Amino acid sequence: MDNKQTAVEWLQECLLTHFSHEQIMQFEGLFQQAKAMEKQQINNAWDSGIDAYLNNEDLIEAWAGFKKYYKKTYG
Repeated sequence: MDNKQTAVEWLQECLLTHFSHEQIMQFEGLFQQAKAMEKQQINNAWDSGIDAYLNNEDLIEAWAGFKKYYKKTYG
């Protein structure tokens, strides 16, 4: 499986090359929070886009498709 990086993951990778072990430990919680926020923003964008075009049955199917896509793409 070829996982892509989110913008937050990319930034985390770039910054960690400049951090000491102690700094990495200090920022780990912030990175996890940023990743959760980024995922929620993707969810919200997905919901906003499909709500305008799909009925409830299609929305449920599309939501399942999104979760599969996210897991496959970002792990």
